[in-house]
Order: sequence, then structure tokens, then C-alpha cells
Amino acid sequence: MSDPRRIYVDGEWRAAETGETFEVRSPVDPDDVVATYHEAGETETDEAVAAANAAADDWARTPGPERGSYLREAAKLLDDRREELADQLSHEEGKTLAEARPEVGRAVDIFYYYAEKAADFGGQQKQSGRDGLYTVKEPMGVAGLVTPWNYPIAIPAWKLAPALATGNTAVLKPANLAPGPAHELVHALDDAGIPDGVVNLVTGPGSVVGSRISEHPDVDAVSFTGSTSVGLQVYDSATTDRKRVQTEMGGKNPCLVTPSADVDEAAGIVAAGAFGVTGQACTATSRAIVHEDVYDEFCDAIVAEAESIEVGDGRAGADMGPQVSESELEGTLEYVRIAEEQDGATLLTGGSAADVEGLDGYFVEPTVFGDVESSMTIACEEVFGPVLAVIPVADFEEAMAVANGSDYGLSASVVTDDLSEAHTFVRDIESGVAKVNEKTTGLELHVPFGGVKDSSSNTYREQGDAAVDFFTNTKTVYLNH
Repeated sequence: MSDPRRIYVDGEWRAAETGETFEVRSPVDPDDVVATYHEAGETETDEAVAAANAAADDWARTPGPERGSYLREAAKLLDDRREELADQLSHEEGKTLAEARPEVGRAVDIFYYYAEKAADFGGQQKQSGRDGLYTVKEPMGVAGLVTPWNYPIAIPAWKLAPALATGNTAVLKPANLAPGPAHELVHALDDAGIPDGVVNLVTGPGSVVGSRISEHPDVDAVSFTGSTSVGLQVYDSATTDRKRVQTEMGGKNPCLVTPSADVDEAAGIVAAGAFGVTGQACTATSRAIVHEDVYDEFCDAIVAEAESIEVGDGRAGADMGPQVSESELEGTLEYVRIAEEQDGATLLTGGSAADVEGLDGYFVEPTVFGDVESSMTIACEEVFGPVLAVIPVADFEEAMAVANGSDYGLSASVVTDDLSEAHTFVRDIESGVAKVNEKTTGLELHVPFGGVKDSSSNTYREQGDAAVDFFTNTKTVYLNH
């Protein structure tokens, strides 16, 4: 076993003063210890914030093109290691290599994108009756970034890159279940020569490290992605002293299937959204809302899609990997039990832990429930596993009502050949992302991302220019010659 991986504070890879470490085990084979990490506490978190605070002024004054050069060099270093990083991501988190490779590529592209953004943003010249009137963009200061395990390199990248590009320093806290990819992002920035204190990495429990980041008086902006329950705590803690906060949280994302849709095509779209990345995505399709005229045909098609998926080791060519941990697997199976025993939904396929020969990982069968009513637990609460609830409806109006009847509002889609229905759906759906004839998962890196209702703090969006807005303040300047 190699030495525990260290935290990164003020330009130094160092051990945590707590003396504690934690193991990350492969969800494919829990006996396989992938890596051991130093566990930081409040002291190390405070030191990371202090380092970021000390470096903030100099980094803010560093010209944008120079800041971008560090991101560009880090992107090159990551790009050179794509296959290695994809294998590490798959090993720690469990998703297939076919899913890990594009995620690593997305992180690389995000760093390249914001490397150019660093030189491109600054402010606007305005017309005025006076001599000079313009705006300037200024960094918030110290950004606290708390990221989840399900996209362990893409989400840290899409928070860290815009924060640094716009002149903020950062303290990054990745999730303990898969912190390795975030480590590699910071290693790349370190190898690129980024100044000491500009980026800091602390690994440790969210209840200690994440909480300290969100409440720390010297942290100016907090960006969080994770569950709604934790996100609400982060928001309340961070806004006590009026920090700028964005929280992107859960989803219960619907896909509407209309009578005009090609049913086989619709089943393929829904399956990709429901079972891709083992359903462990906040944008995963968890509700198929299907017109009664095509309901039976759709159920047959989606069951066939689910049963065609090979569950197993994603590094060995399986179609779907395991859940990330035993607790996540147990949570999914508990929702299955509730759906069958309490709600009375019809189990059409799946519903059990999957038996994979030679492996004792956290595997689960792709699962489909039929005859689901919109009031059932399986239709209301986020499962975060490969479980799909199929809800029959009588018409398009009922489908929209069911889709909007959720406490969540992150992503939604419709499969239809009716242009009027498509436009009505886009206009009336209560979600931050609306898609026509596409799966609910997946978004390009340069467009705003975020939800409404319980899916978000409804403050600032992530990605693209929206991330620049979150990490900056705008100053209006009058210059009398």
C-alpha cells in the first residue's frame, strides 16, 4: 500500500495534523483498497482558508491572460493522462470506462475553455452624457467549493476553473467516496506552477470540513453540489454572514412520452437517462410519464432495454457499473421495497442486487416499475440509483401536470413528433433544463446549468458565462476627465 495521499495547503502537499486517514475501496470489489487519504479537520481547513485569503489580492491583480496560462498548462497535463485518469475514476467511483473517458475529457475542455475566458472578461463600456462610464468585473475573493462523488472530476473542474479564471482563490473539498480525480486536478495546477495559496485541497468529512468552509468568515462565496438535505444546511450556514451561495441539489426528472413518439426510440432515450452512470446523476431520468395509448408498448420496450444491460466491472467492458457504496445500494433496495410493499407499484423488471460472477461489489439490477401513481414514494423522492417509475396518463395536459407536480425541477424532457407539444413543453415545464427528444442527462459545458424549486438555491447558475457571474462582482465606474 502506498503512502496516504496528502492535502494541499499554501503550495505544499502535507499530512493532516489530525493523524487520521480514510480508505477508498473499489465499489466493484470492496476488498480492493484503491487509495488512502489524509483526513483533514477544522485546523487544516482554517489553514487552507488563511492561505487562500493571503494569496487573494495578488491573484486578483494577476492579469487575466496570465491566470489563463496556468489553466491552459494544467489542461495540457491532464490531457496527456486521459486514459490513466479515466481508469482511476472508474476504479474509485465505479462508472464504466465508456462513461469515465468523456467525463475526463469534459474536465480537460473546461480548463481550456476558462483559460480563454480569463483573458476575455473584464467589463463593458457604456454610453453616457458624462466623459466616461464603464463597468469592471472583480473577483469575490475566497471561493469554497464542495463537490460530490458522482462526477468526481467534471464537477470540481466546472467550479474550480471559473473561480480561478476570474481571479478568486479557492479551497476545494471533494467527497470522501471518490476524491482521487479532484486530487489530480490540483496536482495538474501545482505542476503548472500556480502560485502558492491560490488553490487548496482538503479531504475529510463533510460534517467537519464542508461545514467549516461554508461557515468560515473569510470565505466569500460557496458553491455546493450534492443532496438537497445537505445543500439546505450549507445554504443556511453560508448565508448567515451574507456569503454569495449557489447550491445545486437533487432531481426527480421526468421524460414525457407522447402518442406521436417512436416508442422504441423513446425507450432508448429513457433508458440512457435512467440507467446511464448507474442512475447516480442528479439529472437522471427517474419518471417516465407515458400516454396510455402507448403505455403497454413502452413498458415492453423499456423492460427489454433494461434487461439488455450487462451489469459488472466497468473497467472490464460491462454496460453498467455498481453503485458507489454499500449504503447507496441499500438505499436503492429500500426504495424498491417501499414501492412494492407499501405503494403497490408493479415491478416489471429488476429490483434486486445483481449477482456478478467473481465479484462482491455493490451491483444492482436496472429496475422498472409500472402502474406508478404520482403520489407514490417512488415517484416523489430521489432514489439515486437505476430505478425508473413509469406513470400512465390520459393526455398531454395530465402529463404536464404530473411532471410539474414534483418538489424538484432540475431537468426534464419530452419525446414527441408534435411541434406544438414540444413548444408547449418548453414553455410550461418547471425545470432549469428542458429537452426535446433527448435524455434528461448531459449538458454542454458552455451553457448555464441549474434547477428550480428544491433542485437549487435559485440564485446563480453554473457553467459558461453564468459561472463568471457567480464568481464576480460588478463595479460601475464614472470617470470624469
